[in-house]
Amino acid sequence: MAADEGTVRVDSWIWSVRLTKTRSMAAAACRAGHVKVNGERVKPAHTVRAGDEVRLRGEGAERIVVVSRIVRKRVGAPVAAECFVDNSPPPPARADLLAIGHRDRGAGRPTKRDRREMERLRDIDA
Repeated sequence: MAADEGTVRVDSWIWSVRLTKTRSMAAAACRAGHVKVNGERVKPAHTVRAGDEVRLRGEGAERIVVVSRIVRKRVGAPVAAECFVDNSPPPPARADLLAIGHRDRGAGRPTKRDRREMERLRDIDA
């Protein structure tokens, strides 16, 4: 396969700019359909160029980055930050995360009465 000078495999690039910890995790994310390039699901061997939009879904959030520079080897964090423009939405507020109710460990499944109380509380908040 004759690769263009300005292209690199998407799994390698995601790993090189430190969006995933390992290259195998990047490849697994591609195979699972968590990586999109310009809106299309891609396989690990898909090539990316400068200007492509890469969406990586994982760890409870979606990272949306635009490729600004191609790197083939893993680089340090300051250099990696220069290789893409991060267009990701801001993370949800901490108060919103804490608003989700949690049951005590070992409390078992909620009863019908518990469920009705939770629904009543949710309707009051809305």
